[in-house]
Amino acid sequence: MPTALITGCSSGFGLEAARLFLDRGWNVIATMRTPDPALLPTGSKLRILQLDVTDAESINRAIADAGEIDVLVNNAGFGAPVPVELISPETTRTLFETNTFGTLAMTQAVLPQFRQRRNGVIINVTSSVTLKALPLIGLYRASKAAVDAFTSSLELEVKQFGIRVHLVLPGRSPSTSFGSNARPHLLGLDHPDYGPMIQKILEGFADTSGPVTYASDVAEAIFHAATNPDAPLRIAAGADAVAWMAQASLGAA
Repeated sequence: MPTALITGCSSGFGLEAARLFLDRGWNVIATMRTPDPALLPTGSKLRILQLDVTDAESINRAIADAGEIDVLVNNAGFGAPVPVELISPETTRTLFETNTFGTLAMTQAVLPQFRQRRNGVIINVTSSVTLKALPLIGLYRASKAAVDAFTSSLELEVKQFGIRVHLVLPGRSPSTSFGSNARPHLLGLDHPDYGPMIQKILEGFADTSGPVTYASDVAEAIFHAATNPDAPLRIAAGADAVAWMAQASLGAA
């Protein structure tokens, strides 16, 4: 069976994707900043590797340890709910180091083996917020939009080598730990002007009454990209993401 290397498997979309690929008989290399073997079922088809996508040595070590792979899923990332005016240079740099430069570095690390074999699939998990402007996540959105941009160019560059490239765009997922992981980076609740807006937006983030995205939606979209040669470049994952992509397509038309 083929092998998928999936980043950011300690929770959420990455963890669910690793479980799905294992359930369907794939070999899985699940990477985490802090490996926790208890998160996934043990077996001969699973390897867990330590990986920090912001560290070049960590990337080189993980790629060497992984050996030959068939699919790379770039899922590692985080959010920071901060108004553009208030976000610090440090948080901005960290967002781009992880979400953008980390994804780029992993992509560059696997391309030589894919190009040599004239085969391979790269799946970059970004966000449906790249389709629609929202307050409070401007720099997070920018870090993901940059991935959308270079991925669409990459797809044109490497299809001549038999390499497929895809984007999976999840929607809002209150049931995952993405929101709680982003909370330490929250800034501005006590600001006299931005505070009320931030409070209202945070309440909306937690609302599950409307269409939302589940980790299983994203895992299925990733698996579809990995296994279907006719999958499109951009794949919406989750009911809200599907609706937003349809609206964006209508707007473009």
